[in-house]
Amino acid sequence: MKSKGVEGTITPVILSGGSGSRLWPLSRSLYPKQFLPLASELTMMQETVLRIVDKRFARPFVICNEEHRFIVAEQLRARACQPAEIILEPVGRNTAPAACVAALKLLETDKDALMLVMPSDHVIVYPERFLEAVSRAAGAAADGALVTFGITPEHAETGYGYIKAGAALEGHDGVCAVERFVEKPDQPTATSYLEDGSYLWNSGIFLFSAAAYLAELERHTPAMVAACRAALSQAERDLMFCRLASAAFDASPSDSIDYAVMEKTGRAAVVPVSMGWNDVGAWSALWDIGNRDASGNVTQGDVILHNTRDTYVRSDHRLVAVAGLDNIVVIETDDAVLVTDRAHAQDVKQIAERLKVEERPEHACHTTVHRPWGSYRGVDRGKRFQVKRIVVNPGERLSLQLHHHRAEHWIVVQGTALVTRGEERLFFYEDQSVYIPMGTPHRLENPGKVPLHLIEIQTGGYLGEDDIIRLDDAYGRTALTHHQTTEEAL
Repeated sequence: MKSKGVEGTITPVILSGGSGSRLWPLSRSLYPKQFLPLASELTMMQETVLRIVDKRFARPFVICNEEHRFIVAEQLRARACQPAEIILEPVGRNTAPAACVAALKLLETDKDALMLVMPSDHVIVYPERFLEAVSRAAGAAADGALVTFGITPEHAETGYGYIKAGAALEGHDGVCAVERFVEKPDQPTATSYLEDGSYLWNSGIFLFSAAAYLAELERHTPAMVAACRAALSQAERDLMFCRLASAAFDASPSDSIDYAVMEKTGRAAVVPVSMGWNDVGAWSALWDIGNRDASGNVTQGDVILHNTRDTYVRSDHRLVAVAGLDNIVVIETDDAVLVTDRAHAQDVKQIAERLKVEERPEHACHTTVHRPWGSYRGVDRGKRFQVKRIVVNPGERLSLQLHHHRAEHWIVVQGTALVTRGEERLFFYEDQSVYIPMGTPHRLENPGKVPLHLIEIQTGGYLGEDDIIRLDDAYGRTALTHHQTTEEAL
């Protein structure tokens, strides 16, 4: 290939569809790992966005589960990022259809568009090396290569797929043809790959032109392209979101970019890079990248260790003490505790799956549940009562709603509450309270400039979140539809 010698603007496509079940109990299906500050003070989604704040990049596309839409929007807003589009998947179909939808959308306005496809939940310790690798890959991608980024192995890892780099790509320094992709190897094979020197870890990050990617998909999986075209052509605008048509997208084959395209195309290329990459696929990964003490331990929160080595302990709410144990992981949240051998950290996924089958709430959500207007946290619950702590962000408001089976008492702890109660509109201040009778239309708003904190006491014969008749809503949730779970109701 001969380079065009021009590097155009690259559009980042951030994939945020995973559930992060191997990082339970911190990661839950309604608030998975990409929205958590696991490796720094920022969330993994925010770290991903900040990597591409550069003149070389256009505003990003974000593709996410529709249940996460307001979390995504708020986390981007908190970092002053205005995405070009937030595209909602009605059902998960792996990475290839998500990238297909983004490619189709980009080609509506730019036939030469380059797209940098990135998961939202990876750690990159040296982002400047990542950006340099993207620059090396851009010319090859503009010439039609489908480029992936191969991570220089640091040890014989069995948990990653591998890429064997072939001959250097003519006219593109630092870019090689892909000789073959390899599945996760056993330990002896991984050791031989490390010794060989031509094998790289498969990062799952890609750079290619939207047109080239679609052409390969059309060649190998035309049904996927057809389904994505239909889902996009029938998509609905929902506030700031592009909601793909459910039935059309559901008809797409489910496949990864690797399987659907990269392992079949003759245009695959790879840029080797050493950038401190980790996909944080299990709790053991955070021990790998953490700051270890003299005994090899990594801790976060209120933790006391005695006679303990090579252990990862994270406490979010209370004191955790560990004595006389080595090579373990201990994770404490306010409603669950995980203890596992570090070598078996991948097995945590089986625990999360069991919780899902048993329909336990610890699978889906935390005691603190995030909403587009703020959050609420369950404090106590009995046979005919429930207590919550509610936080409403400045300028936000809940839906106008009523309940058939419960009354509510609100006590303002901090801030100012504007309450609609029937025909009344009343202001309540710190240490004041208001009573909402059963069946009365009501709304809670924060007209102030600081978060509103209040305690809600519900009383009645049924306290489920689906006892909501929503009359008006600023977030387009006027009815509890198939797009929503009852966990979204408030």
